[in-house]
Amino acid sequence: MSEDFPDYLDVDYHDGDGESPADYSTLDAKIEKAIEVTRDGLESYDNPAIMWTGGKDSTLTLYFVKEVADQFDLDVPETIFIDHFQHFDELHDFVDHWADEWDLDVVYARNEDVGDYVTANDLEPGDDIPISELDDQNQHHVRDLLEYEEDSFPFLLDTYVGNHLLKTVALNNALEEHDVDGILSGIRWDEQDARADETFFSPRHDPDVYPPHDRIQPILQFDEAAVWDAFWYYVVPETVADFPDDGYVPQDFDDLPNDLTHEDIPVSPKYFKGFRSLGSEVSTDKAAEEPAWLQDLENTTERAGRAQDKEDLMERLRDLGYM
Repeated sequence: MSEDFPDYLDVDYHDGDGESPADYSTLDAKIEKAIEVTRDGLESYDNPAIMWTGGKDSTLTLYFVKEVADQFDLDVPETIFIDHFQHFDELHDFVDHWADEWDLDVVYARNEDVGDYVTANDLEPGDDIPISELDDQNQHHVRDLLEYEEDSFPFLLDTYVGNHLLKTVALNNALEEHDVDGILSGIRWDEQDARADETFFSPRHDPDVYPPHDRIQPILQFDEAAVWDAFWYYVVPETVADFPDDGYVPQDFDDLPNDLTHEDIPVSPKYFKGFRSLGSEVSTDKAAEEPAWLQDLENTTERAGRAQDKEDLMERLRDLGYM
């Protein structure tokens, strides 16, 4: 990364201050803003990348990147997939398939130190990992940044230490290794309180915490329902040749038009099965029986099927580099 970062940038870090999804009252308005932010991100940063989890939000962000890159003759940056060792197998299959279909360059970010210990000791999710067995970097994060005082932590994604080491440290290492100065991320204002005050260009410039970079956040203004509307009326029709041009909303797992299969659709089958969040295989359950987009999105919690002990720590995790 240039020594001049962020001096060479001309982005508005206050864009989005005080706003909410209600300020973008139509799907067209949300899409127009997403295109604007995505274009600014691709054109302003020397070496941007895309955060892609295989979930609906990051795949929608990836769609905007691909569309903007094509329209304005820009390069599609490499994508970063955080492999935290506890993904659903179907999610790996989804990412591998669509990376191939869309000719994406995927970087798999892993905390190899933790992963090697887990493999060497044949650990299962929930088993304890001694802090003393970690390398210097991970011990620094646990003791100095997280101020965690226990002798061990459980090998679980949805805990304070587990989330930070398996996701944030893995991401930060990838950002540093690949010299990324701006990463396009699919977070939304309505997901959690800690994200409600985010802006479209969000600085992460403290070198003592993470490699200095910015978060570029094109879909902050989308709520969950709008994400699904964008998929069924834009993403899927424009991605799948035999999908109806004017859109189609599947009503159950098998309700795909024109003899299409789930492999043809850039929507994880887990969403068809009732999952609304795809955190980890050991701590995420389906929220209901019907597909995610048919559930009561307004009156229920998006992460209702996801066990977490970190919700009240989200702001601190955000400061440490969490999404």
